[in-house]
Amino acid sequence: MTQNYPLAINLGTEAGLATYIQAVNNIPVLSAEEEQKLARLYHHEGDLDAARQLILSQLHAVVRTARRFKGYGLPMADLIQEGNIGLMKAVKNFDPAHGVRLVSFAIHWIKAEMYDFILRNWRIVKVATTKAQRKLFFNLRKSRAHIGWLSQDEVKELATNLDVSEKTVLEMESRLSGTDVSFDATDQDDEDEFHAVPAGYLQDMRYNPETLLSASDQDSNRHDQVVSALASLDERSRDIIQRRWLDEGNKPTLHDLAAKYNVSAERIRQIEKKALSSMKGVLLA
Repeated sequence: MTQNYPLAINLGTEAGLATYIQAVNNIPVLSAEEEQKLARLYHHEGDLDAARQLILSQLHAVVRTARRFKGYGLPMADLIQEGNIGLMKAVKNFDPAHGVRLVSFAIHWIKAEMYDFILRNWRIVKVATTKAQRKLFFNLRKSRAHIGWLSQDEVKELATNLDVSEKTVLEMESRLSGTDVSFDATDQDDEDEFHAVPAGYLQDMRYNPETLLSASDQDSNRHDQVVSALASLDERSRDIIQRRWLDEGNKPTLHDLAAKYNVSAERIRQIEKKALSSMKGVLLA
């Protein structure tokens, strides 16, 4: 086999993708004995060329798996590249002593990488975050492809089979039925046709007079509350809080203030803690 064939083919174009798939399908399939020999060479002797041959021999499995996920609207080339990463991880972790074929072991790694890629990119707003939701996402996506909206019986059946609540099934179905919306109009928008995008109806409240006035009042109230809280402290506590928390510039350390008041740094820490607790009581009153 050529040293970098067919991994060096550019998948960025349709022609490149077609060439890649054709090249992959022309790679001879290894026999079980050849596979075991190469796996032992890689794992026992660190033979990277043996690992490369193992990877090349299973690239067709990646392409076959990627075709199963074309319905998610993601580029075939990207799915193949993610699957190839899974294949490389599989070869790295493949133990020839177990006596199984590489494809049986690798398919789980290939699918795992594709699953992660789909969940990261299928929707800007993530539709599945927990393990149960991930499992439900792919099962529900597969079901919706041929049955549309789920009936109540189908919701119950999915919930039972996947060990999740019916509420979770309905929430996931709602997420899958939604679509991402561009915040602003795109260059492809037809000027003769109205497109309601969020930028057209969401208000920018940053410079709204009412909002600005309300923020100003809040700032003023907070300032008055802090002044009142400080006034409730004794002179030493007030000075410590002022210098440690309110003054700008370099803040004095506990040791700096300990030297000023001729006490230990631990005593300054205690005074500070008590003063902050006292101020909190005034601010929350």
